[in-house]
This record gives sequence, structure tokens and C-alpha cells, in this order.
Amino acid sequence: MKLAAPLIYGLLASILLVSAPHADHLPLWVSAVCVMLLAWRAYLTYSGSPLPARWLLLAVTVACVVGIAITFHTLFGREAGVTLLILLATLKLLELRATRDATVLIYLSCFIIITDFFYSQSIPTALFMLLSLLVIVTTWLHLQTGTLNLVPRVRIAGLLLLQAIPLMLLLFVLFPRVQGPLWGMPQDAYASSGLSDEMAPGSMSKLSLSDAVAFRVTFNGKAPSRDQMYWRGPVLWDFYGMTWRRGRNATLQRPILSDASAPVEYTITLEPHNKPWLFVLDMPGRISIPADLAPDFQVLSKTPVNARTRYNAISYLSYRANLAEPAQQLKRALDLSQGLNPRARQLGSEWRRQYVSDEAVIRAALAYFNQQGFEYTLEPPPLGMNSIDEFLFTTRKGFCEHYAGSFVFLMRAAGIPARVVTGYQGGEYNDLGGYYILRQWDAHAWAEVWLPDSGWVRIDPTAAIAPARIQNGLSAALPDNAALPFLARTQSPFLLRLRFNLDALTNQWNQWVLGYNTERQFAFLTRLGMEDVTWQRLAMNLLAGVALIVGVLALFMLRHLYQRDTDAVQRAYRRFCARLAKRGMVRAAHEGARDFAVRASARFPQQADAIADITARYLALRYEERNDPASLQGFRHAVAAFKL
Repeated sequence: MKLAAPLIYGLLASILLVSAPHADHLPLWVSAVCVMLLAWRAYLTYSGSPLPARWLLLAVTVACVVGIAITFHTLFGREAGVTLLILLATLKLLELRATRDATVLIYLSCFIIITDFFYSQSIPTALFMLLSLLVIVTTWLHLQTGTLNLVPRVRIAGLLLLQAIPLMLLLFVLFPRVQGPLWGMPQDAYASSGLSDEMAPGSMSKLSLSDAVAFRVTFNGKAPSRDQMYWRGPVLWDFYGMTWRRGRNATLQRPILSDASAPVEYTITLEPHNKPWLFVLDMPGRISIPADLAPDFQVLSKTPVNARTRYNAISYLSYRANLAEPAQQLKRALDLSQGLNPRARQLGSEWRRQYVSDEAVIRAALAYFNQQGFEYTLEPPPLGMNSIDEFLFTTRKGFCEHYAGSFVFLMRAAGIPARVVTGYQGGEYNDLGGYYILRQWDAHAWAEVWLPDSGWVRIDPTAAIAPARIQNGLSAALPDNAALPFLARTQSPFLLRLRFNLDALTNQWNQWVLGYNTERQFAFLTRLGMEDVTWQRLAMNLLAGVALIVGVLALFMLRHLYQRDTDAVQRAYRRFCARLAKRGMVRAAHEGARDFAVRASARFPQQADAIADITARYLALRYEERNDPASLQGFRHAVAAFKL
């Protein structure tokens, strides 16, 4: 059977809609090939030209598969697999000849929808996929009926999707949760974003150009002031001329907080970043999920954070950290083994000779940054191998990584143990949701020095050159913030309110939809009164719920038949048919009223006029909507008077 042009156009629209969101991550040549194939199929349908020969399609298919293998070096995994699926679905349109081929394409379209959520699970993605599903169901209805116009098909498709909502909600609530993402097996399934375990000049400034959310924080009680919001991440010890790296701790001794006070309780919802570190407020005391506390107070997850993670934590704003630091750690915090940056070494040594106390050396370094014409900028000039010397004595333009790295180098040159700490600073408060938003533009680097009477003490040299960065955020510290993302530099009250509304909605989506994991499912069902939640009980409740919903929907859809069987007109007509049946004239289930009347009149010619009159009255009441009381009463009298 030749497929109609509207059906083919519907299939083209379905494949286009489910494939379009992949354009961001598909190779450019794949997107170009897909567009050309779709345009080719549309032209063949419009012109009525024959489909291409099978040998040509086979050649194109083989070439595409080889191209994917060359591009990705494999045919497996998320990227290669999705690319191959989209290409093959597009090629399938060019051999679309039978109803079976159209059915396969509809199923492929539904499957590709799932792959769109591999890359984004946001509300806009879900809404766009719902629109795509509406187009797919409309096309499927055309395949099944072939006679309905577009508007009735869209209306029926929308009704079918609405009827599926109760079943969808039931499956969402009761279906057992799967730990981790469904595509967790391929190694390339996880995106990597945010802070890394090394820092080089320019790394933080590049990260600050992103408006992606790193995590959200809700405080249990009063939140600390912004200048106390240092969210601890990777701690960097080892310097290699241009790059600071995390390396390995020289001890396995657990860190110890002394005189800890001013506790703060909070909840963090951390976005996936494919790294093990968990961000906490300085200094961490306790965390609610399994994690390791490294000797340098870095909190590390047991596994990389490949899914949105929610945890509660307690931190202390006042403390003394590791007063008894092992000697091997202190030696590591003084290491300047590279024979680079001689001028910075000399400056640190001069401060050591000039000042007696470590605190005086620290003040001298901060005064140097504050008084020697340094500039805080997102676009610092490039540096060479003697990066510290070039920054301190030549360019004097840098971002937080320049100041933190050079400060730690100067401290080590002065004989004070020091290390670089990276993480995030501050946060944007959303009063609509009552939480703080930490974005990638809040990424920050600072220093910690070890003092004999205080342990590790946070020193932020950025505050000496750009205090507005710590007090009011990144945009307030930059004289020309045009390089920042639009959301970071806008001060429009309307846009801020709109942004907070959207983020509050996104946060609820993350918490209650994407964050509906095993723990939340069990807690929710327990609140609903389901005691002793087990997989067996979930399965039984799920089956019972599905049966109930299907039964209710069936009764709802069949209610018109029930009404027709039980109204006054139908009851009277059934009495008429019953009297004929007693004389052997039984109405067939498929037989219409007129056909039955013709057959009954031929069997009982003496009653032909009465049979015709009753049938005419019945048809007028039932199908011509002559349902006034007088007509109904006349129909009842005619049936009552009918005798054989």
C-alpha cells in the first residue's frame, strides 16, 4: 500500500523534532547529512519521484557508519550510539514504502525521545519532548485511520496524552527507583564540568564565564554573612611552574578541629560534575552521606558525583584547624623545588628577614597587592614559565587564581606553610525559594597558611585588591563586566525577578521530579501511610493502581454506551424488539433499526404499518434529537399498543 503524503510529512516532522535537540552535541557533518536526507525525502514526496535504489542507500549507510567510527573511534557509548541511531532513523525515511516501515519509524521516534534526556532533563526539554510526542501520536493516528483531518487527529492525540497522565503519575510514584542514571554503563555518559583538581592562570577566569548552576544551598536557620561563605572544594599543594595540582596527601591522619564554634546547618543540592569532591562551608564538621574527610579537610564522595546529589552538613565558622599538623605535610606546604620565579623568592625572603612574626609577613604581602597597582580582571595577559614573577612584577593583572597562587608562593618563600584552596565564594539569594544559588561564575580560589597557634587560617588575597568581589559578587568587582554572562551583570529588577522565578521552578523540578530517588520514594510512601515499603509491596500496589486506572478510564469512555442502554427511549425500543423475538423475529447484534424493520415487516405484513411507525419514532428520538416529552410519550404509547 502506497503511503499518503501527509503521513510521510508527519514522519518527517517527528524525526526532525526528536533529533533537533541533539544538534548541539552531534558532529557538524552528521547534522548536515541529516538535514540533507530530510530535505531529499521531503522533495521526493512533494514531486512524486521514486525512492532511491537500495544499493545507493546501502552505500550511504555504510559511509555514515564508517564516518561515525572514525569520529568517535567506536560505535558504542552514549555519543556514538545516539549519533548512529539518529542517522539510521533518518535514512529509514528514504526506504519508506509500507505501513510496517512507518510503524518502525514511529517507534524509533519514541525511543529517540529518551535519548534527549541523556543530555538535559530540564523543564524546557520535557515540554519540547511533550510537543514532539504529540506530533508522533498524531502521525500514528493518521497511520491507523487515514481518514481524519489534521485538527481532529491533534485533538484525539491530545486527549490520549491527557488520559495517560494518571497512569504516568502512578508509575512515577510507585515504580522502583534505579540508583544512578539509566545510561550509567558507558564511560562517556557523564558530563564533566566545574572545578578540576588543578589550577593554572586563566582556569578560574574561564570558568567564571559560565552561568551554569554548581549547587544550591538552603540554610537551617540564619545564614552567615556573604564574606563568610567560602565553599570548600579541591585543595592544591603541588606547584609545577604554571600549574597548581592537588597531588596526594603526605599523611593519612584525620584532620582535627579545635575550639570549633558557631555551627551552621544547611542542605546542599549538588549538580553532577563527574568528580569526587563535595562542596561544604569552611570548615566541615559532619555530612549526611557516605564521604571521606581528607587530611586537608576536603570532603570526597565514595564515587564520582554523576547524578544530582542532596546532602545535609554542619560546618563551623570559628575554629582552629590541625594545630598538630604532621611534619611531612608542613614540609610539603613549603616545597618550592622548581628553580623558577627568583624575584618572588627573593621578595619572600626579604619579608622573612624584615619581619619577626608570620602575621607581619602576611600583612606585608596583602599590603603589596593593595598598594602596588594590581588590577582585578577577567582577561589577564598570558604568562610564561616564570608566571609568578611576571604577574607580581610585570603584568600585575589577574584573576583570583593569580592572586591565590602568587600569595601561596610568597608565603612558602618566606618560610610559612601555605596551600591553595579552590571552591566557590558567596552565592545569590533567591527569596522566592529561600535558598542560595552558586553558579560557575562564583568559582574562587584563596589561600590557607599554617600558623603554630592557630593551625590553618584562611587568607583571601583577592579581598586585598577587590573587596567588592567578596562582599557583593563578581560583577561588582569588575569595572568592565561585559565579558561576564548576561545573567551575571544584569541589574534589572524585572529580569532578576524573572530569573529567580524560573530558578525556583527549576529547583522544585530538581527536588521532586529528578531528585525522586529511592530514599525520597520510601519517605513519601511512608507519609502516605504505606508501612513496610518493599519491592514486592510496590509491585502489588503498582499492579492494583494500573488496574484501577484502566478500569476507571474504560468506564469513562464507555459511559455513552451505558447511557444509551439505560435511557427511556432505548428501554421502550427493547420492549418492542422483545415482543418480536417471542414470535421468532430476533434482531441481530449488528442489525440497524431500519434493516430490522424491513425484515420484520416482511415476516408480519399485517403489522407493517405499526412496525414502520415505531421505527420512525425511535430513529427521530434517538438520532434526530426530537427528545421533547410529547414525542417520547407518543413513542411509549405506540410500543405499548403494538400486538402480534
